[in-house]
Amino acid sequence: MELELRDYVRIIVKRIKLIVALVVLLAIITAVYSYGFMKPVYESSTSLIVNNSQDTRALDINSVNLDIRLVDTYKQIIKTAAITDKVAERNPELGLNGDQISNMITVSSVSNTQVITISARNNDYVTTVTVANEVAKMFVEQIPTIMTVNNVSILNEAKLVDNPSPVAPNPILNIALSIIVALMLGVGLALLLEYLDDTIKDEQDVAQYVDLPVLMSIPRITQEDMEIGKAKVKTVRTEVGSNVTVTK
Repeated sequence: MELELRDYVRIIVKRIKLIVALVVLLAIITAVYSYGFMKPVYESSTSLIVNNSQDTRALDINSVNLDIRLVDTYKQIIKTAAITDKVAERNPELGLNGDQISNMITVSSVSNTQVITISARNNDYVTTVTVANEVAKMFVEQIPTIMTVNNVSILNEAKLVDNPSPVAPNPILNIALSIIVALMLGVGLALLLEYLDDTIKDEQDVAQYVDLPVLMSIPRITQEDMEIGKAKVKTVRTEVGSNVTVTK
């Protein structure tokens, strides 16, 4: 059976309570989890610059291109054990090993630039600042030994601030995404229930499925209708009783 747009609208309206209940339930669960159980994640960044010449006036296009090509190599070296293990050894107070530090940091660069950014993420803000700065310092110290070149310097270090803002989680975004997902699930569930429901409930179903004319329909009697009917019968009996004259 091919459904038209109005049929989809009718199904959604018919199951609107189910859809709304699913949206509210999933939004509440997401809000409780985001605000109550998810730990805040902080991020700190340090920037390096790859520059083979200390005198910017002596820069030429060949040296700049060479430095840019070296950036991708440096990005890979920063996350290796040659750097992260030494950071862990120098900073035992962090309680982290080289692999954990490597997983904490992200190394990035803007295309065709000589700037490398080292970002560290962790639930502890002070740890992110320390790791970002220490990895940058260790890389600057070790690169002359690893690559036999000395063309990297720290552009700016991560600094501690009084009231850092976490980069994650974002409860508002999580709730918005949960509402969208719940709407999709609710509509899908409504369509599935309608597809599985093969009962005939009203004259529209008779005309649609059986293709026969409807001669008569009996409306559903609710409890409210029953109460109204009883009240009317009681009223009629009272009126009839009051009009009866008893003679001796």
